[in-house]
Amino acid sequence: MVSGPPPTPSRFAAYQTALKAVSARTGTPLPSLVVSFGILHELTAILPIVGLFYASRSFGLGERIVNGIANTERDGKPSQLTTSGEGVEGDSWIVQKGQVWIDEGEKWAARVGRRYGLFGFEKRAKGGTSATSYEEDLKAMKGHIAGDVANVVVAYAATKALLPLRIGASLYLSPAFSRRAVEPCRQWIMRSFRKP
Repeated sequence: MVSGPPPTPSRFAAYQTALKAVSARTGTPLPSLVVSFGILHELTAILPIVGLFYASRSFGLGERIVNGIANTERDGKPSQLTTSGEGVEGDSWIVQKGQVWIDEGEKWAARVGRRYGLFGFEKRAKGGTSATSYEEDLKAMKGHIAGDVANVVVAYAATKALLPLRIGASLYLSPAFSRRAVEPCRQWIMRSFRKP
């Protein structure tokens, strides 16, 4: 009998193990628990971005934080990202991660801003090619990120930094959310498809 290589574990294997343990302990069906986790994980991403965006805007923190991290000086020379998106050797982990998240946040802000006409970007026309203007917007932002773009970049980076807490909160709240929201919806859908 010929056997192939062992299957590689999925990147969600750790979550599956944790969810199976929570399911067994709480008596909540696993599929409902997985759906609950997915919904809560997305909510814990969207709500902080919106809340932190408005908080950053209210207190005027966006530009100061983004430009402070992007232009952190080391030995009298500005610290810049390398072409691979990683910080220069000698930067602290926080500065390197902050710079990577700022770069990702710039791209995310430009993509979402162009799609929906937010953060001072013009809304792209349906069916129109906006790759050139998207690239031009990114190049224009490289020197100085200002206004709502800086605020959304701060919100994006802070939400990325909160990922371990978001996952923990999602796992903790999944059983209750499943019992109170997902299971009643599932049962209602199942009843509506049953024959009278």
